[in-house]
Amino acid sequence: MDRKRAIILYLSGTLGQMLITCIAVFALRFYGIKTDYTTLPGIAAIAMGGLSSALWGIIVSVKYKRVTLKAIFTDFFNFKKSYVGYAFVLLFLILDFCYVLFGGSFQITVWYMPVILFFRAIVFGGIEEIGWRYTLQPVLQEKINYVCSTLITFVSWGAWHFLYFYVEGSLYQVDLFPFLLGLLTNCFILSVLYMKTKSLWICVMTHALINVFSQISSGGSSYILLLCRIIIIAIAVIFAHNENKIKAKAEY
Repeated sequence: MDRKRAIILYLSGTLGQMLITCIAVFALRFYGIKTDYTTLPGIAAIAMGGLSSALWGIIVSVKYKRVTLKAIFTDFFNFKKSYVGYAFVLLFLILDFCYVLFGGSFQITVWYMPVILFFRAIVFGGIEEIGWRYTLQPVLQEKINYVCSTLITFVSWGAWHFLYFYVEGSLYQVDLFPFLLGLLTNCFILSVLYMKTKSLWICVMTHALINVFSQISSGGSSYILLLCRIIIIAIAVIFAHNENKIKAKAEY
């Protein structure tokens, strides 16, 4: 399989599966069948749509990247990474959520709630990284620069999310600009983390933590949020540029 076919297969498979799920959900709702987290048809549809990026990421990785399913599974749970990688995660998380300290709060009713939310976020979020950062972004970056690759991933990931929100039944709750700004920022965070660490687990963990902090945070300064997200994107671009220079020197 060549690079172009790998990209087409991933995007058509992931978005196609999600679109088929949306059509099925539309039909069920048309006939008065409730589809959400409280019904079996709803759970089945959410699982079918939510797993699409991971499923097609695995398929393309096996066919194009020539990795085994065992290797993907191992990397997904490979916690033993350099402290430097975890330090980068901490840096981005602090920048991403420090706006909450300015007039906002983190709402934790019981101490173990974030732990439960974290493991839930790995299943409903982190698993997506098999497709977007582990598969699509590296394949794009074989021929396209980091910024353009990240923007292509952002557009594709954004389309996928809106389809998923329809399946989940939460599309009407989406605040468009804050969501897209957050998604764009997360694309830069997660893509540069994978570039620097080559770790699927780091991306899975970071994605899950971002989801958790997003759920428990409330309020905060919108000006600090905007400033910090601009800083995050700038840092990601600088890190990626430096990483490419290191790679070029090594190849030379």
